Amino acid sequence: MDFKQFHYKSIVDVEEELKDMNLNLPLSKNLDALRRKVAVGNKTIPNSIAVQPMEGCDGNSDGTPGELTFRRYRRFASGGAGLIWMEACAIVPEGRANPRQLMINRKNAGEFSRLHDEIIDTAYDRFKGSIHPICILQLTHSGRYSRPSGSSEPLIACHNPYLDKAQGIDKDVPQVTDDYLEKLEDIYVDAAVLAYKSGFDGVDIKSCHRYLSSELLSSFTREGRYGGSFEGRTRLLADVVGKIKQKLPKDFIVTSRLNIYDAIPYPYGFGVDKENFQKYDMTEPIKLIKILHEKGMPIINLTMGNPYYNPHINRPFDKGPYVPSEHPLFGVARLSRGIAEVKKAVPDIVIIGSGYSYLREFSPYLAAGNIENGNVDIAGFGRESFAYPDFPSDIFNKGSMDPKKCCITCSKCTELMRAKSMTGCVVRDSGIYAPLYKKYCIK
Repeated sequence: MDFKQFHYKSIVDVEEELKDMNLNLPLSKNLDALRRKVAVGNKTIPNSIAVQPMEGCDGNSDGTPGELTFRRYRRFASGGAGLIWMEACAIVPEGRANPRQLMINRKNAGEFSRLHDEIIDTAYDRFKGSIHPICILQLTHSGRYSRPSGSSEPLIACHNPYLDKAQGIDKDVPQVTDDYLEKLEDIYVDAAVLAYKSGFDGVDIKSCHRYLSSELLSSFTREGRYGGSFEGRTRLLADVVGKIKQKLPKDFIVTSRLNIYDAIPYPYGFGVDKENFQKYDMTEPIKLIKILHEKGMPIINLTMGNPYYNPHINRPFDKGPYVPSEHPLFGVARLSRGIAEVKKAVPDIVIIGSGYSYLREFSPYLAAGNIENGNVDIAGFGRESFAYPDFPSDIFNKGSMDPKKCCITCSKCTELMRAKSMTGCVVRDSGIYAPLYKKYCIK
């Protein structure tokens, strides 16, 4: 597709482009909307900005946080975001996405407690006690993307001709059994108990980007208790949420980062129009979110797409591994529009939106506009947090973001991950990550 790479000099330029493209995005210059506190049960998130879960692939072999892990989270804590949604943390060794992925268990939970305390202490010292971020730990099983030893060791919920072809997965690779999934439910609960004892405010049962729980949501072709019907496909997520709520105190948050649209043809994608997979259908995602809310889920983090297969859907870009099939603003608009539809249908659940980083220094205007219009309650930033961890502080204290510090959506952080390196911003944190990029990515 032929379009200009990011070229906007002012918010007026963005507004004119949106008008030319017939896209309606609610931009607002009232950035005070981002200062709004958000109640989640009896906890209060001190502002409406979240650091999204972005894997650094810098843990130790035993799953404990490494030196760079602690560094990243100190930087996030110093940035001033009210919600720090920690990255994917495996619950079983075979479910790790790489040998350096975090993994919590009884032997190493103390190190997670230390990481949590360092986040809180750093924020307290930086903001003199005025900001106490809420911390969520994301629990995961990587499923078809499991690489515990560094090479692919897929554990699939169901075969998918599109993803299987992209990964080189043979049709004879077995699916995980119902018995395996049933045992996994209790392992999730055990991990949530460890997170609770480590001081975290809640856990996220990761159900996005086609990792195991996410893949189950689209397992239309799977037979047995965890596939086929809506009840079967949502069983693992719904059961785990219910079991954790029964096990732990009422004020402990149980949530999910949830894919509401896979952009993969039916019957292999969740939230897709059956006749045209390039359109979403929010019927099942909304039905699921209502069920989760009834089970006691007070907040949910919404996303789309698959960073391994169609990354332009969840991370709109104009420089990356391929030329996207659409202008990035279409991707930004899709995320905002789809998430707003969910919020309208389930107004009582706190919703975190995604897809802001592409707009660089103009992203706060979309975040504020979505909050003002009731489309979301909190704006989540992923890539931007890697590149510019103190952007919330700049928004609140300077009234703007510095374009020279912003993420440029170049996808180099993802390239590092795919090259089996530790991951961060090559451009804005070059002292640490440029040498790694040179070593692992430049041939």
